[in-house]
Amino acid sequence: MDMNNNDILIRLRYALDIKDADMVKIFKFGGIEVTKEEVQKILTKTEGYYDEDFDYEDRNVESIPCDNLMLESFLNGLIQFKRGKQEIKPGQPERPPIMIKNNASVNNVMLKKLKIALKFTTEDMLAIWEKAGVDITKGELSALLRKEGHSNYRVCGDRYARNFLKGLGMKYRDR
Repeated sequence: MDMNNNDILIRLRYALDIKDADMVKIFKFGGIEVTKEEVQKILTKTEGYYDEDFDYEDRNVESIPCDNLMLESFLNGLIQFKRGKQEIKPGQPERPPIMIKNNASVNNVMLKKLKIALKFTTEDMLAIWEKAGVDITKGELSALLRKEGHSNYRVCGDRYARNFLKGLGMKYRDR
């Protein structure tokens, strides 16, 4: 089953144990105003979805789709939430440029932004995949973190992204 942006947010929230009130703050840091109720609708699985890793009691609640801009804004907000507000240098744009160019780059951008937000080294990231039972080389990780358009850039498939988020949950929740 393909992951969508709502899946990513649900898995990320679970892995990092982020409360609804903090989700609202993180979105706000990223430049998007949402209420606690809207956060709950964003984090609601759509009808017919089943994932054994997660327990969702109320699947019939109206859900709000999370588009690429909303997801990237959340990830930018997460960086500020985890690391503090960065001083804007003269000539620097107010907001970081949007990196998610299309649906194929979502997982790559998520990995890059999580690496920054959580202050991960390459070794930290490899260890997270290892926790989830996935072996990935430094070279493969480097290709996933490259800028889109670079000759060594590789698209991060849903399997890698899903397992990274699973490993993240194992690291932070199952200490």
